[in-house]
Amino acid sequence: MVQKRSSIFRRNAGITLLLLSALLIRFVAMHPLWIENYYTPFIYLPVAAVMRFCFGWLPFSLGDILYALAGGMLLLNLISFIKKIVRKEISVAFLKYKLKRTIVIILSIYIYFNISWGLNYNRLGIAYQLKLQPQQYSVEDLKVITDVLIDKVNTQRSFYPDSIIRIPAYRKLYGQSVETYKETKKQFPFLSYEYRSIKKSNYGRLGNYLGFLGYYNPFTGEAQLNLTIPRFVIPFVTCHEMAHQLGYASESEANFVGYLAAVHSTNPLYHYSAYFDMLQYANIELARRDTMAARLNVQRLSKHVKGDMRQVIEFDKKTKNVLEPVIAKFYDFYLKANQQEKGVRSYNEVVGWLIAYYKKYGSI
Repeated sequence: MVQKRSSIFRRNAGITLLLLSALLIRFVAMHPLWIENYYTPFIYLPVAAVMRFCFGWLPFSLGDILYALAGGMLLLNLISFIKKIVRKEISVAFLKYKLKRTIVIILSIYIYFNISWGLNYNRLGIAYQLKLQPQQYSVEDLKVITDVLIDKVNTQRSFYPDSIIRIPAYRKLYGQSVETYKETKKQFPFLSYEYRSIKKSNYGRLGNYLGFLGYYNPFTGEAQLNLTIPRFVIPFVTCHEMAHQLGYASESEANFVGYLAAVHSTNPLYHYSAYFDMLQYANIELARRDTMAARLNVQRLSKHVKGDMRQVIEFDKKTKNVLEPVIAKFYDFYLKANQQEKGVRSYNEVVGWLIAYYKKYGSI
């Protein structure tokens, strides 16, 4: 009997080890201070920098290729499984083998995902680093912050008198984004960015219908951008994805860190891109509480800013489709499963960060 149990243990040692590792990860995730002080600076950031160094020079997105290969393999395996069912070639031993293999794959992906990135969802993050305490904000807080943002967008847009803002070549833009973080590092040393790895997404047009502007690949450390979106939005989206590369996993934090980087740029295009995005979020939150005040805000925008808003609205209308709500639901579930209780509405939480920052520093 002892020998039989020993044999069973050896056959399942791999799964047991993976399961124990997964449980250890969940235990560590319950201690945000450990993650902030040890995992992010000493494990994640060095590993992410190495991945950017190794893959950043490639002129294409390796992560997108890996996603395509993984999707293709999953599809082929599904087809093969269906064929076996049709041919009645399924046995109990085969199902046990498939189940065990599936468990191993899922646990392996879960462990790698968390070690290479996912534990950042549980860190203390930018609030801890800046000693900010975002709290419930009032309608008056929203009116104050939107008032400031309207002045900012109108001023920054005046540097670009044409109705359409022209941005530099994308590779030049990527370099400018790195320089932006170098400027930000002077005030916030923890926002140090080394080894550029910013790529055009291979799924840009598909992304329009799935609802993403950019994304971070934790398996290769690459930041992918959807370059088919309105161009003046791209500088801020780039800074947002670079914030993910620096270990700010939650969307609200990546928005806020991306904003901090953009407004520290010497380039007014980055200022406008960031302030425009922040105004969108803040005015949407205001509209939920005071629709008339939000409408009056729009009337105060310059004609070119209004034109840019129309570009965004037209882009959204053009890419509306039946799949987008389904994808949004899946993404909402993913965010909630990773400590972002509001799901897709987590992006709007940047308004709270912005108000707290304004109250502490007196400017944005």
